[in-house]
Amino acid sequence: VANRRAGLTTTERTASETASAKIRRVLPKHIARRLDTLLEAVAFTDQPSDLDTPDAEVLLAIADAVRHRRPVSIRYTDRDGRRSERTLHAYGIVAHAGRWYVTGQDARIGEDRTFRLDRIADARTLPGSFEAPAGPDPAHRLLSAFSTAEYRHEVTLRIHGTVEQIRAHLPASVAGLEEYAPMTGEDRATERWLRVELRAERLDWLPPVLASLDRPFVIERPAELHELVIALADRLASYARQA
Repeated sequence: VANRRAGLTTTERTASETASAKIRRVLPKHIARRLDTLLEAVAFTDQPSDLDTPDAEVLLAIADAVRHRRPVSIRYTDRDGRRSERTLHAYGIVAHAGRWYVTGQDARIGEDRTFRLDRIADARTLPGSFEAPAGPDPAHRLLSAFSTAEYRHEVTLRIHGTVEQIRAHLPASVAGLEEYAPMTGEDRATERWLRVELRAERLDWLPPVLASLDRPFVIERPAELHELVIALADRLASYARQA
């Protein structure tokens, strides 16, 4: 870990030290010495924010399983209160929006899954080992899982702007963004049409977000979103006329 950190830029080192300090605060003192093992297994989706206090033994058991590529048995309670025991091939731990998650393959069904650590009651490493697949890192896997989760509405937009302008209002955990490769000599910060896809249980929050973007946009689907945007525009125009 020390050698790896020596090659970091000042900004990366500061972010790593911030992460280390935040994690150290939520770990009991008697196991904080195992922090380096944990840091090797943790990724952050953005600058470290205030984190929930995890079950330290669960957190460190999974971190050890990630580091040594060993299967881990977990007892998990899903959001509907259903309990199950699973064998997980853990790819990595991700801190996102104040919560802890683990991404990996559910060995019984052979599919990738994301689990919240606060819903894991017990974690025990098992004999054997596994090979982590090539592809996105654990943080990208988590964000992709969030942005493609099953919800009532599937929304597709085209927005004219820069990646940074769009991501400031629709982060990767909310929406998928199709970034077109720039042509030779083109600045990636150049405004251009980008396709945005997301899933949402409700649509009423989207018109204010699109208004705050203040960028040209086209709604491809659903038709209901057209009506909500027009209704918001009518209300704003009505308020302005009363001034």
